[in-house]
Amino acid sequence: MKIIVDAMGGDNAPGEIVKGAVRAQRELGVEIVLVGRKEDVEACLKAENATDIPVIDAREVITMEDDPSTATRRKKDASMTVGLNQLRDGAADAMVSAGSTGALLTGATLIVKRIRGIRRAALAPVLPAGEHGVMLIDCGANVECTPEYLLQFAYMGSFYAKKVMGCPEPRVGLLNVGTEDTKGGSLQHETFVLLKQADAEGRIRFIGNVEGTGVFTGGVDVVVTDGFTGNVLLKATEGVIKYMMKSLKGVFYASLPNKLAAAVLKKDLKKMAKSMDVNEVGGTALVGISKPVIKAHGSSNAASIFAAIRQAKIFVESGIIADITENIEYMKLKTENDG
Repeated sequence: MKIIVDAMGGDNAPGEIVKGAVRAQRELGVEIVLVGRKEDVEACLKAENATDIPVIDAREVITMEDDPSTATRRKKDASMTVGLNQLRDGAADAMVSAGSTGALLTGATLIVKRIRGIRRAALAPVLPAGEHGVMLIDCGANVECTPEYLLQFAYMGSFYAKKVMGCPEPRVGLLNVGTEDTKGGSLQHETFVLLKQADAEGRIRFIGNVEGTGVFTGGVDVVVTDGFTGNVLLKATEGVIKYMMKSLKGVFYASLPNKLAAAVLKKDLKKMAKSMDVNEVGGTALVGISKPVIKAHGSSNAASIFAAIRQAKIFVESGIIADITENIEYMKLKTENDG
């Protein structure tokens, strides 16, 4: 299996990106191809004693200041653009980038293309909750959504949760302001009916509306929502985790007895912190694109890049793109023109 890694994307490129990629090739049994400014990337590879990893030269870099809607079209020789073109042309099985989220999503849509019949690709991070985590789909790619978009997100999220996250029978919930069937606006009402029908046909396991508090209580595996609401939930979750860990640290260092308690609980505290660490998750899948693309966190270190590559490997092996393709007719709303 060959995985392309954008060596110039992210705050810590290319050093941490290369370190994570080298580790992935050594430990995961995958073949890595790095894309970026050749001299810079090769210098990092030399430092890691890994000169056997090929580098595709790309002279430009897409930055956070670039317009994400036009970046890959204007910067044809950017590492992200070159990598996406390589993926499209079959030179690799998947791609990982810690670069601009908007540019990667737009570039993947325009260059690699969506799965035929999928209306919109979605950003689908896995939140640290429950045994397998909870997929949030969408978290920012599509601010304005239709019921059909959310229906497709539910199917795609269900396939991903089963094949990649390891949930044997994923429970799909619709994010809403209450759990009652009548809650929400027209988008939620219409989507609820579609998901209920898909559940009745045995195609997904829809458990109904889910409130924000219900996302983290272990009763749902896939949370479906529009990109605006999903992004607010995601950012709020990240903020709460940071605040909680900072506050917890303050408590344990407040006094000598507390420090002694911290020493006793050190192992368990590290385990809890690890479960909430973005570096352990790896990245966010761009679900709906015709080939696996993983968006690693912009501040990714080597451990995070390694985890993102591992995620890409599982994505490729899962076969969910074939699952989506085979079920596309159930994921589209019938129109008068469809007969």
